[in-house]
Amino acid sequence: MTSRLTRAAAAGAALAVSSAMFAACSSEPETTPDDVITIFAPQDAGQGQDLNDNAFTELIEEKFDVDLQFETTTWDGNAAAEKRQISLASGDYPDAYMLIPWVDQFSSDELVKLGGQGVIVPLDDLIGEDTPNLAAAFEKEPGFKELATSPDGTIWGIPTWNDCYHCSYPSKLWMNSAWLDNLGLEQPTTTEELRTVLEAFKNDDPNGNGEADEIPLSAAGGATFLAYLMNPFLYTAEMYGNAEGQNPAALGLVDGDVTLQPTRDEWREGISYITSLYADGLIDEGTFTQNGEALIAKGTSAEGVIIGSVTVQHPWFVNADQEDGRYTEYDAVPPLAGPGGDDTFFGGGGAGATPGANFVITNRSSEAKQKKLMQIIDFMVSYDGHLQGEYGLEGVNWERPVEGDVALDETLEPNFKVVSLPTEEILQNSWGPLSQFFSDAEFRNSQVTATDIYTAAGYERRLFEATELYEGHESAEMFPYWELAVTGETATELATIQTNIENFVAQASAEFITGVRDISSDEDWAEFQQNLTDLGADRYVEIYQAALDDAN
Repeated sequence: MTSRLTRAAAAGAALAVSSAMFAACSSEPETTPDDVITIFAPQDAGQGQDLNDNAFTELIEEKFDVDLQFETTTWDGNAAAEKRQISLASGDYPDAYMLIPWVDQFSSDELVKLGGQGVIVPLDDLIGEDTPNLAAAFEKEPGFKELATSPDGTIWGIPTWNDCYHCSYPSKLWMNSAWLDNLGLEQPTTTEELRTVLEAFKNDDPNGNGEADEIPLSAAGGATFLAYLMNPFLYTAEMYGNAEGQNPAALGLVDGDVTLQPTRDEWREGISYITSLYADGLIDEGTFTQNGEALIAKGTSAEGVIIGSVTVQHPWFVNADQEDGRYTEYDAVPPLAGPGGDDTFFGGGGAGATPGANFVITNRSSEAKQKKLMQIIDFMVSYDGHLQGEYGLEGVNWERPVEGDVALDETLEPNFKVVSLPTEEILQNSWGPLSQFFSDAEFRNSQVTATDIYTAAGYERRLFEATELYEGHESAEMFPYWELAVTGETATELATIQTNIENFVAQASAEFITGVRDISSDEDWAEFQQNLTDLGADRYVEIYQAALDDAN
C-alpha cells in the first residue's frame, strides 16, 4: 500500500507515455499452444501468494484442461501500472491481462485505443451461451453491463462490479476510544472538537507510559486523509481505486456546474485548517510519504499503543493477534461539521465500479484460447467459482452455513462463512481480489459474520456498522464522473490535462500543509491558481461540463 501522493508523479509519467507505448505494439506477438494460456496479473508475494503455485490455479487448470502461466507484478499501484505499460510496449505481451481495480486497471480511453489498434479483442461475441453466469450477471445488474461497455459501444474488457458497502464510503476516521476514555473525552463532532481531542492525545499521555510518544493523527498517503478533513469545508472526493490522475477527484458540482474545487475559497480554508494541525504537531510527519507497511509498524509497535487516530478506509493498521487488545480500541468517527455547520461527506458513488476494465484478451490469444478465457471468467462469476476464487478451498478457507449463523445483512439467508486464517494461508489457496468480478450486494452481505464486531470473525460487521455512520451524509456537490463518457481526440486531450492537474493538486496539497507553500500568503495562493490555469484548468472543466450536459 504505497502512498498515493508519493506515487502520483510516477503514475502520471506512466500514463503520459502510454500512447507511445501502445504505438510500439505494432508487431504480431508470438503465440503459445492452445492449451497454454499466459496471463499478466498482480500477486501479493509478500503475503505468500504465488499464482503459478496456487490451489485455485490448479482447480482452473484441471477444470478447463489448460496450463496457466502467469507474468506477475505486485499489489503496489505504481509498480503494477508501470510493469503493465512495459509489458504492452514490449510487443511480447500475454494472452490476457487480469488486474485488480484498486491496484491498477485499464481506463476507458486505454481500452478504446488498444481496441482500435487491434491489441485487445472485442468480447461482445464471446458473451452468450458459453458464458451463462456472466450473461445472467449483466441481466441482474444492468449497470454492470453498462460499466463494461466502452464509450465506443464495444465491450473491450470486463470490469469489477463490487457492491462493497464499506468501500462506498472510503474516507473514514478511526479513533482510539480507549484513549478518549482515559482522558474523559467524547468523539469529536466538529473540526474544532477534533483539534481539541488531538491536542489532548499529544499532550496528556493517553497511553499512560509517561512518555511523549503519542501520534495524534496518522495516515498512509493523502487520499483518505485529505478527503475526510476537507469535506467539512467543501466536497472533496477521495482518489479511490487507482493512482492519482485517472479519475477527476478535484472536481465537484456547484449549482449544477462542474467546478475545480481547489479554485474556491472554501478549499483554501480547509487546507488552512489542516495546515494548522500539522504545524502544531498533531499530524504524523510521515502522513504524505509513508506506505502501508510503515503505518502498520506504528500501529503494531512493540513499544505499546502510540497512534490515536488514523484516516483510512478500515483499521488494517492493527491486528487481532496483538495481546494488548488494541485491535478492539479503534472506532469510526462520523463526518465532522465544519465552520458552516455542515457535515456533508463524500459518498463513494462509483467506488465499487470504476470505469474501465481489469480483464482483457489480447490479439496473441487464439480463438480457442479466447473462448477458454471467457469460460474461466464465467466460472469466477458463478457462485461457487466466486467462493473458491476469492476465498479458497471449501472446508479450509470457507464453509457452508449451519443453524444459528447470521448473515452480515440480517435480512438475508446466510450462504457462506469465511474461516479466519492468516492472510498467507488464504492467498496460497485463492486468487483473492483478482477473482472478484461480480460481488453484488446479495453475495457480499449473505456472508456469515460473527455478531461480536471486535473479533476477527466479526470484522466485516464492524465495517458494515461503521459505514452506517457515514451513509446519509452525501454531498450535493458530488461529481458523478463514472456516469460520463469522453471519447476520441477529446479523450486523448483530457487524459493529459487530467493527469497533470490531479497530480499537481495532490502534490500542492501536501506542500501547503507541510509548509513548502504558504497557504496564508496571497502571493502563494495566486501562484497556485495560475499553476492550475497553466495546466489547463479551464479546458478541464469545459470538457467535463460538456460531457455532463450530453449525459443530461
